Amino acid sequence: MRGDEQPTATRGSHLDQLTMVLDESWLPIHTISVRHALRLLATGAARGIVPESNETLDFMSWMLLEVGTGEDGIRSVRKNVRIPEVVVLTRYRGVPLRTPSFSRRNLIRRDRHQCQYCGARPGIHELSIDHVMPRSRGGRSSWENCVLACRRCNRKKRNRTPVQAGMLLLHEPRAPRWSPFVEVPRTHLRASWERFVDVKVWQSAIAI
Repeated sequence: MRGDEQPTATRGSHLDQLTMVLDESWLPIHTISVRHALRLLATGAARGIVPESNETLDFMSWMLLEVGTGEDGIRSVRKNVRIPEVVVLTRYRGVPLRTPSFSRRNLIRRDRHQCQYCGARPGIHELSIDHVMPRSRGGRSSWENCVLACRRCNRKKRNRTPVQAGMLLLHEPRAPRWSPFVEVPRTHLRASWERFVDVKVWQSAIAI
């Protein structure tokens, strides 16, 4: 099989399905089309991950994989090609890392439904957005200045900084590294993605 052989699809929807992209540290950063994922494999910008073994394969090795029984495949000139559901980048060229937009929904996902002062998880309706540096003192609504807080901690902190209130943050607030996966419909989630992301958190974030 030639290295420049590109798969074509008798069913275009297969090439338009989603592939998860991991960075070089195996952290999920993006989703792209299967078509784009195959292009990254072909150029050497990424390697495909075999879900059953976590083995990483280059383009030529991936093209030799057999399509499992009941699995969808993409028809190339010579064979049926397995769909790469997860790829890991060998370099960042071709897939820009997007910063998630700052919103209540994404903040809840970043802080994992947890008050960042006491660690409680009372439910999303009992959580509010706390400005570490109060807005009355010039604090901005940003990833670096906002955290989730339960009602009890919010009342305790009031219009003060954590130091003034004698409270400690569980984690330093910062922009998350993931891209906004919450934009992906539930019907597009793959079982092979579960080892890289917490699907329960993902789904609950979508539902907010």
